[in-house]
Amino acid sequence: MEKVLVIVGDATETVDTLYPYYRLKEEGFQPVVAAPQRRRYQMVLHEVKPGWTITKEWEGYTIEADVAFADVNPEEYLGIFFSGGRAPEYIRYDEDLVRITRHFFETNKPVGCVCHGVEIPAYADCVRGRQMATVAKCKFDLEVCGGTFVDEACVIDGNLVSGRTYHDHGQYIGPWIKMLVEARKRKGG
Repeated sequence: MEKVLVIVGDATETVDTLYPYYRLKEEGFQPVVAAPQRRRYQMVLHEVKPGWTITKEWEGYTIEADVAFADVNPEEYLGIFFSGGRAPEYIRYDEDLVRITRHFFETNKPVGCVCHGVEIPAYADCVRGRQMATVAKCKFDLEVCGGTFVDEACVIDGNLVSGRTYHDHGQYIGPWIKMLVEARKRKGG
């Protein structure tokens, strides 16, 4: 079974993480949760409530990391997914995560990204010249690192598929899964 990395940390958005995680399973892939350390992480729920101008956050489910970033050999994985929530703001500085991220862009493997997940490939200098969707409040992070913000539910730029928030999962996850299926076929899987 082909493995696909799902990147998380504490305060990873629950829906952003679990939707692609279970879609990967449905398509016969093995999702592998990677984080700073191999342990249980607290996910959160994010929503801009009516009348609010900022995101409200609640505790969500927890998720067990299968592998620490330091122990990831990216050659073993067919693709990668960068989940949203607040976690990317903190984990993007991890040198091993930067190494992993660059591998997927340099080798043109399928990359999925939503919401604040953009902060990881942006910090790793992988968005320069690329078009991406992200939550509007991360537009600056994308653009200051050389990317172009597109306010659409699904943006495909080469091997990169992105969405703005969990509301877009039904539009961008399918094309990313399709890329993974095609990559699996090319590998003979």
